[in-house]
Amino acid sequence: MILSAFKSKRVFLTGHTGFKGSWLALWLRRLGAEVWGYALPPPTDPSNYALARVGEVLAGETLADIRDRDRLAGALAAFAPDAVFHLAAQPLVRASYAQPYETFDANVMGTASLLDAVRALRRPCAVVCITTDKCYENLEQPWGYRECDAMGGFDPYSASKGAAEILIASYRRAFFHPSKLAAHGVQLASARAGNVVGGGDWAKDRIVTDMVAALAAGQPVPVRYPDAVRPWQHVLEPLSGYLALAGAMLESPDPRWASPWNFGPPSGTELSVGALVDAFVRTWGSGSWEDRSAPDQPHEAGILRLCIDKAVSQLGWRPRWSCAEMTARTANWYRRVLCEGADARRMCEDDIQAYGDDWE
Repeated sequence: MILSAFKSKRVFLTGHTGFKGSWLALWLRRLGAEVWGYALPPPTDPSNYALARVGEVLAGETLADIRDRDRLAGALAAFAPDAVFHLAAQPLVRASYAQPYETFDANVMGTASLLDAVRALRRPCAVVCITTDKCYENLEQPWGYRECDAMGGFDPYSASKGAAEILIASYRRAFFHPSKLAAHGVQLASARAGNVVGGGDWAKDRIVTDMVAALAAGQPVPVRYPDAVRPWQHVLEPLSGYLALAGAMLESPDPRWASPWNFGPPSGTELSVGALVDAFVRTWGSGSWEDRSAPDQPHEAGILRLCIDKAVSQLGWRPRWSCAEMTARTANWYRRVLCEGADARRMCEDDIQAYGDDWE
């Protein structure tokens, strides 16, 4: 891993007040990067951004909408970054059913705003745009989707991310073509991660949020889709992939990095929602769950797997933590922070150290 490439680099991070963004900001600062955050205020209360005091590790931040083109372009130009991570988005499937227009606007046009601002910079830059494993046209197939498979999406969230991937590919071909890297200097990649869990996620209708709320209250965990299979992974797994990808760009500019990449668990380790909840409850030490499936609930995919062969073979990235480690560290984070008053920043930093020390 080329994580040392971030030392003294200027990194512009959108979505730093969100779940994954807050963890990434802490990790980047630990690697010696100077980080500028751009996002709306934290989307939940509590939030990992607030509890882990993420604002303290930033060189600065702009609290604004990614669709505010002038504000975004001004912040990006003023900071003059070496690398950009774009995580700002409407990230929830069920919320997209309630707010489809807003979801497409944020996820597609927000990405267009970011890439247009990068185009206006006219300076070398490594750019990683984060989408999702749900960007693929889901055929309920038992094998993992590859980066060359078709984009799609049943629900507005998934479709918006598929559309964002098409937009990213268009900017890459039209303005940042890898074959002309010497002329424009911009390496543009996209990253598609699996279903992420970890401490500090309080987003509504997420399984970990539901589990923690129910178990802390001594109630059964409500589970809507117990048989749905997902590529679960601890939050540090995909973040390590994003860092490895951008680090490779910074260390050795090469046209092959400017492409889409999957980051997920090893093939065959995907879990059903019910199995994940069972493991979490065991780690928590008490509790139960109940099936809340209903015929009229919004559609969600039954099977979703990612093929990570490209990242493993070309980037040298690999997932590190087993399902047991993932659930244990997630449950431990919430139990320590919520029930014992542990410091959220310290809990995040301890996990990052345990995960990443021998890669740096």
